[in-house]
Amino acid sequence: MDKRNLGSDGTRVSAIGIGALSFTAFYGPTDTQKSHAILSAALDLGIDHLDTSNVYGAGLSEERIGSFLAAQGAARHGLFKIATKAGIYRKPDGSNGFDNSPAHIRAELDKSLQRLGVETIELFYMHRRDPAYPIEEVTETLAGLVKAGKIRQFGFSEIAPTSLARAAAVHPVGAVQSEYSLSTRSPELGLVQKTAELGTSFVAFSPVGRGLLTDTPPSPEKAATIPFLQNNPRFMEPHMSLNLVATESFRRLAADLGVKSSSLAIAWLLHQGDHVIPIPGTRSVDHLKELAAGAALKLTPADLDAIARALPVGWAHGDRYSVSQWIGPEKYG
Repeated sequence: MDKRNLGSDGTRVSAIGIGALSFTAFYGPTDTQKSHAILSAALDLGIDHLDTSNVYGAGLSEERIGSFLAAQGAARHGLFKIATKAGIYRKPDGSNGFDNSPAHIRAELDKSLQRLGVETIELFYMHRRDPAYPIEEVTETLAGLVKAGKIRQFGFSEIAPTSLARAAAVHPVGAVQSEYSLSTRSPELGLVQKTAELGTSFVAFSPVGRGLLTDTPPSPEKAATIPFLQNNPRFMEPHMSLNLVATESFRRLAADLGVKSSSLAIAWLLHQGDHVIPIPGTRSVDHLKELAAGAALKLTPADLDAIARALPVGWAHGDRYSVSQWIGPEKYG
């Protein structure tokens, strides 16, 4: 597996990581055994970057990673470069609240470290911005955690390029995480460029479009059983059926090239900049192998042109988030 820089301090990680939201039931049923199988296969494939959060399954994702590491004994140290997040909490009504206060950040990090069973992690994100705290103040809090030795780098999830620039003026920002794929091109309106300029990694979640860019995209019936997708515009009718039709040309192109669609989607992302690191999630070892294969694909200019013809900018029907799902991410453009 090729390596890429994570941040600007010389840390190297695998060209793709694993988004560990899939270690919970967010996209369908799973269990600890299946999550551990993914982690074992990741090591075999040379994947060493894990991305999780304190709110993924209310800590369950971190616990499953922690139990896998504990089973490795002394060998667990250094197996993975782990990233986790804080800044989101669940309100009594089930909606999200945001808290970037120093007390909340420190307390949640300590809980994450305990669940993971480690004393330090590679990367700690603010999962969402809390407008009550200027980003400069939040950056100072995060920089303090670096000085304390609890984290090596920090980052922000779903922020605008202007917010990144403000934070980077206080302390180098290791990574910004946002949705980026052939389905979602909005980061090209400044965030991909600003991260490259500042030496900040762009960590791309949902790199296969929540399944749309695979050989087995979710059917409308399947999407209707998954709470997040059943309320997401791209997976609601009439958009869902239109998107399945729109992505058929991409699947045909992948077949013509002799690769899986998910592999091709990953390869395309990796060709968008040396600082781009996709973090696909999966509950299947076979699918993980498809995703990892994308890191080895070298696309020619002709291949990239063919992909652009199959899925031109703006092809997707429906917004990437619903009104309620847009609460928290910063818009820009």
